[in-house]
Amino acid sequence: MSRIAVLGSVNMDVVVRATRLPAPGETVLGESRTEMPGGKGANQAVAAARMGAQVWFIGAVGNDPAAAVLRERFAGAGVGVSELRTIDGPSGLASITVGSDGENSIVVIPGANSAVERLSAPDLARIRDCDLLLMQLELPISVVEEAAAVAHRAGVTVILNPSPFQPLSKSLLSRCDALIANEVEHQQLGSSAARVRHLIVTRGAAGAWLRSTGGESLRVAALSVAAVDTTGAGDAFAGACAALWHTGAASAVHWGCVAGALAATRTGAYSPTYGEVAEKVLESELDG
Repeated sequence: MSRIAVLGSVNMDVVVRATRLPAPGETVLGESRTEMPGGKGANQAVAAARMGAQVWFIGAVGNDPAAAVLRERFAGAGVGVSELRTIDGPSGLASITVGSDGENSIVVIPGANSAVERLSAPDLARIRDCDLLLMQLELPISVVEEAAAVAHRAGVTVILNPSPFQPLSKSLLSRCDALIANEVEHQQLGSSAARVRHLIVTRGAAGAWLRSTGGESLRVAALSVAAVDTTGAGDAFAGACAALWHTGAASAVHWGCVAGALAATRTGAYSPTYGEVAEKVLESELDG
């Protein structure tokens, strides 16, 4: 069982479903509105835990009513929250619009997430005691840089999902063992991605691409599904990939593709279980 520390954001998602996403300046009528726990960091932590990893979450919630719901989600997935701090003020909030084709647009208000600027002594100890550190960019870049440096010095594998994208320093890139980026983020990374040992590019229905140092390149096909909502599909991929990283990069990407596809078959940021993913992986291997 992999031991994973996830440093990241936790939000309450407000999801509005509509026939299609509005164009800039356009108003469309919505069909429904729901609230559910989310945030890239939280989604990936839950996804990794449901894939069998032992996971601890490092981040922050506010002291508002949403905080109890957010904490309950972690507890239900078996994610450790001893390093989840409470900040005076609102928890993070994401406004998500989902079209009938499953595509989405998202606006995030950081809330308590923006207060996580430095790591505490317990945070540092947790990172050093894990096998892998998984991060995104919904927290201040200062704490991402700090965590990567701590993990790198301790020999802990560092996987970064550079989303939402911002330019990454040479020092941060040098401490990352792998980047998990979508196609837009891959373009934004440019030549800087060459500094990282493993680059994983998620391509939605087209699967994923893995490039490793030494010239190795692998394209992994996606599992064919009827997408209902792609919200959190990338997070399910990242969490599964991190949980299976100990089996090798190629295997982890394969499992990640299956997990991401299954996540898109449910409404909201759904994370499939190890058993669900294993069944589909076995089917694909038998078909192959």
